[in-house]
Amino acid sequence: MACNRYSFPCRPEANPKAIVKGSQGNSHYRFTVLTDRLLRYEWSEDGGFEDRVSTFALFRWFPAPHYRVAETKDSLEIITDHFHLSYDKNRFSSEGLSVKVADDTWHYDGASYGDLGGTARTLDGAYGRIKLEPGVLSRRAYAVLDDSHSMLFEDGWIATRRPGRIDGYVFAYNRDHKAAIRDFYRISGNQPVLPRWTLGNWWSRYHAYTASEYLEVMDHFKREGIPLSVAVVDMDWHKVNIPPQYGSGWTGYSWNRDLFPDPDAFLRELHDRGLKVTLNDHPADGIRAFEDLYPAVAKALGYDVSRGENIPFDCTDRAFLDAYFDVLKLALEKQGVDFWWIDWQQGNRTKIPGVDPLWVLNHYHYLTSRRSLDKLQRPLTFSRYAGAGSHRYPIGFSGDQQTTWEGLEFQPEFTATASNIGYGWWSHDIGGHWAGVRSSQLAVRWVQLGVFSPIMRLHSSKCRWNSKEPWNFEKEPGQIMKDFLILRHRLIPYLYTMNIRASYESEPLIQPMYWNHKEEEAYTVPAQYYFGPNLIVAPITSPDSPATLMGAVRAWLPPGRFVDLFHPHLVYDGGRYIHLHRDLTQLPLLAKEGTILPIDTSPKLANGAPRPTEITILLVVGKDAHFELVEEPEQKSHHWPGDADDDDNDDNDESAMTASRPALSSFVRTPITWNQDDGVLVIGPEWNGSGKWRQWNVKLVGYTGSTVRDNVSGFRVTQEHGSTTIALGNVHRWDPDGFEICLGKDLQLDVVDIKSRAFDMLHRCEMEYMKKDPVWDVITSSDDVEARVERLLKLDVDPSVKNAAMEIWTADGRAPGSAKGHEKWVDTKTGEVDDLSEVLKEYVIV
Repeated sequence: MACNRYSFPCRPEANPKAIVKGSQGNSHYRFTVLTDRLLRYEWSEDGGFEDRVSTFALFRWFPAPHYRVAETKDSLEIITDHFHLSYDKNRFSSEGLSVKVADDTWHYDGASYGDLGGTARTLDGAYGRIKLEPGVLSRRAYAVLDDSHSMLFEDGWIATRRPGRIDGYVFAYNRDHKAAIRDFYRISGNQPVLPRWTLGNWWSRYHAYTASEYLEVMDHFKREGIPLSVAVVDMDWHKVNIPPQYGSGWTGYSWNRDLFPDPDAFLRELHDRGLKVTLNDHPADGIRAFEDLYPAVAKALGYDVSRGENIPFDCTDRAFLDAYFDVLKLALEKQGVDFWWIDWQQGNRTKIPGVDPLWVLNHYHYLTSRRSLDKLQRPLTFSRYAGAGSHRYPIGFSGDQQTTWEGLEFQPEFTATASNIGYGWWSHDIGGHWAGVRSSQLAVRWVQLGVFSPIMRLHSSKCRWNSKEPWNFEKEPGQIMKDFLILRHRLIPYLYTMNIRASYESEPLIQPMYWNHKEEEAYTVPAQYYFGPNLIVAPITSPDSPATLMGAVRAWLPPGRFVDLFHPHLVYDGGRYIHLHRDLTQLPLLAKEGTILPIDTSPKLANGAPRPTEITILLVVGKDAHFELVEEPEQKSHHWPGDADDDDNDDNDESAMTASRPALSSFVRTPITWNQDDGVLVIGPEWNGSGKWRQWNVKLVGYTGSTVRDNVSGFRVTQEHGSTTIALGNVHRWDPDGFEICLGKDLQLDVVDIKSRAFDMLHRCEMEYMKKDPVWDVITSSDDVEARVERLLKLDVDPSVKNAAMEIWTADGRAPGSAKGHEKWVDTKTGEVDDLSEVLKEYVIV
């Protein structure tokens, strides 16, 4: 399919009814009231203002909101229901321009604000925590995005700003974080829909594979029963040992025939295995005379081939960019390369001030990928974050992080805060890239995080000792890694639905806790996050305790009741802090009452993420639940969004926002509904599907009562591991009323058996036998609960044992003998009682 890389949906001019402007001497100002909570502010000395597309702002045409203007010769006020601007009509200054939002006031200072953090260009070399760029969310009443220095586009090509002009945006949302992100996407463009196959497992390793070695690794994964969807080939696919007169071997576009004697056959073999292929590209050194395609590129650009001149990388030269894509890369794509991994590490400068090469590469690679929709299904690139607006060019590559516990500890926070700048599709080097230490525990915990990350890509550096194949680890950790990688593919039905939700409903897959809860405690658990609307992930990012043989994490649970999907014997009452403990086979994955999670339980999982032949609905009873399973259209369509037949487009202001997506009506949708009072589950009817049969099961997680067995005679019912599964058999997807089954009225999660859970925990603890009885006695005796809690805290046992006992004892307030409401936790480093009030103080804004 042909594509025009210099064309993309945009509507940069603002609604004239939303504009307030004027001039006084050499001061010219313009304010645009985009919404009653989103304000654009501009100042220039030359009297001109910017109406071109910036890397951040593609769409500035919004319906004019209600606002009032009060003006005198030397002052201007703009007032909406949510902010009050005051301005002295001079060059912007902290004294002359302010915006009051609720009880907070912003004074202009030319900086960007968003104290909840955004993300960063790269994790290259990071040992642990790094400084983040700001997002557009804040614990203050406002956040500010300064757009004065971003790159522009004019008629589809790069452009620069007039020096000295000021251009910024005030987000006056007073902690209404989701509303702020919705309007961020309205102005900057939605997150694109990803192809289904991107959501599976990616294999990547910086290693000089031969073609046969690489294919053997792929086949070994298949023998292990571990599905993959993407084969990443790092830079050794091309010539790296080049004549010294050409410089370094980081850039290259000619296959290394010593390793890949028949590239076409190699790529064909990968495709035959159901894999998409991406190649690494460090483009900074341009196209040099040793390259196979040098003559063709030289001819396209008018270079004298006989002189062997280096063709420098110059993304500001449109002719070079056209040759780069339409001669160089097109030839490789015709061989079978599906998409590109852009590995730009050479800074943000070009010969034109203000033009960032990473922005140019991301933007035009993404638009050019439209020509490959027959194999990609959706436009796609794989590159680094370049700043606000980068969410339009998924997928992100976060860089070469060191293999350390500190790096693992920071990564979930880094991923969650990226949503504060709309960046929802990070791909990390799962397991860490380089340096650090070999640790099976660290590798397993990182893989667990990867499975519950936007993209799951195993990776490692060029080191003979460092590779992430599960079979290269000891038996137990290797098996755990294998199980989680299989789980990742089983989650694809859910992940693809979340992919659609992210694009059409402005809801990134991963969200910080404070997006959904106003409590101050939600701000104190930055590494804990929502994975979709009802699942909370609290990753374990520190080594297991030698006493409990479990890792631990301090979590905060919002009000409500939750069950752990990995450990359904544990049910938690929320509205409090709690320490969660899990052995190496599990991580805390908590589901609210009223959760539906569809997973692929096909007997055999194949590469490439095909549609499941069998789906199991994980259902957490206790409240009503609804989930609409969304799947890609069954008839492949390579219609490029924005064409005349896109029935989601119209002439109003929303048309620009929907123009970069396929029509929502084109997707296959299956509603799944649970009525708690009546105990009725309804599956379907399926909309826009083929009507084929599919096997369905229902698994009631955390419920083992007899009511269901009594209600569903005729269906196979099994109970194990704290859950009940009903095999529904083949359910016809075109039943006009859907499939309905009554499981039992007002089903409730099982009450935690404190004694059984405590015994299991203490039995596994590696500690002195004589010290186990006092812990057991404290939990099981009938004395005053508060007094027993104090006795537990004073026992001469490892602090991690005290916390593990406290977790079980206080988890479920319904349980006989529960100590809920009396919980106290121990700092495992000091042995002292952990004062959780200090946690809140740590996160208070100064």
